[in-house]
Amino acid sequence: MAARLKARSGTRNLPGALLRAREAVMERMRPILRANDLTEQQWRVLRVLAAGGETEVTHLARAATLKAPSVSRILRDLVARDLIGRRTGEADQRVALVSITPAGLDLIKAVAPHAAGVGAEIAALFGVQRVEQLVGLLLELEAVLAEAPGGD
Repeated sequence: MAARLKARSGTRNLPGALLRAREAVMERMRPILRANDLTEQQWRVLRVLAAGGETEVTHLARAATLKAPSVSRILRDLVARDLIGRRTGEADQRVALVSITPAGLDLIKAVAPHAAGVGAEIAALFGVQRVEQLVGLLLELEAVLAEAPGGD
């Protein structure tokens, strides 16, 4: 039994490897975000809104891979900083719509080159083709698991 537990807790298990790889990437990204008074989650929200325009809060949460309770707090903070705007839908007052403001776009434009630099650094260290292959494999894994029974 102890041998089995030891083998499973090693460095070659998928969840652990994914978490460690994410952490290694984010260690390079966090100083840029901190310098711009942003959290990782706020950055994801701003990027989604900058790329896709106004959207419903539920769609934003999915696109930014965030849980609904976290989105409420993040949106409140970003609205207070005038980085995003929030309004209710015209056809359905229960629908909350959010969009990035000019100040939010300015922040994205200021931070994006530094974030791209992190991506370029990682590609230089790991190899452009290997990064593309890794991302492709991760997207395939996500799709397979989403279609499989038991996926949430």
